[in-house]
Amino acid sequence: MDTIKTISEHRSIRNYKSDAIDESILNQILEAASRASTTGNMQVYSIIVTRDEEKKKQLCGFHFNQKMVVQAPVILTFCADFYRFNQWCKQRDAEPGYDNFLSFMTAAIDALLAAQNAALAAESFGLGICYLGTTTYNADKLIDFFQCPEGVIPITTLVVGYPNESPELTDRLPLEAIVHHENYQSYTAEIIDELYQEKENLPLTMKLIEENQLKNLAQIFTQKRYTKKDNKYFSKSFLNVITNQGFMNNDE
Repeated sequence: MDTIKTISEHRSIRNYKSDAIDESILNQILEAASRASTTGNMQVYSIIVTRDEEKKKQLCGFHFNQKMVVQAPVILTFCADFYRFNQWCKQRDAEPGYDNFLSFMTAAIDALLAAQNAALAAESFGLGICYLGTTTYNADKLIDFFQCPEGVIPITTLVVGYPNESPELTDRLPLEAIVHHENYQSYTAEIIDELYQEKENLPLTMKLIEENQLKNLAQIFTQKRYTKKDNKYFSKSFLNVITNQGFMNNDE
């Protein structure tokens, strides 16, 4: 399957068969992750592979009890990781200066790039994947669960396995909504209406509006899915994680 076709046919899979993933396939997925672009060729990320059934059950609790965490044979947790790099620097008489927010961002980006390479590789083998945003929500608990040292923070998680469903492709905004040529182009009210018209009139959208008894899709996002209250709570929690893991030494 060519790369463009793999990307175009991406679906988030939430129901999985229990079939094991061959070790050679898993290793190729991990190798693909290791070939992702990385800042300065530092590779400041780590991947934690979870296959043990009991550990998956425990892990499921940290991901809001989403059943796919237990169903799928492999769970990959991608972590921003300056611990390993810092250790190497110190052992080579090179004093690291990576205990700041910029370094956290560098490592987080590295981890996400590696995760997307892994996702594409998995799908090329006919496997399904699903990203878990709950990783950052419960990063503090995952740090304890995985016994992560200072300098390591879970950033995202991939559920990986053979699909037990074939959902429709999820809608996407037109390119005009996300692509800007030469300079950023602001959106008028008329343009916003045009760009979101198709999404707002999908049958699924109509169903969601009716089920939630709200006026429109935007209200579903702001009042149900990603509320200001929750965003502030998890923001504070994650900022504490970043601080406790040694990434907020930003004073001169």
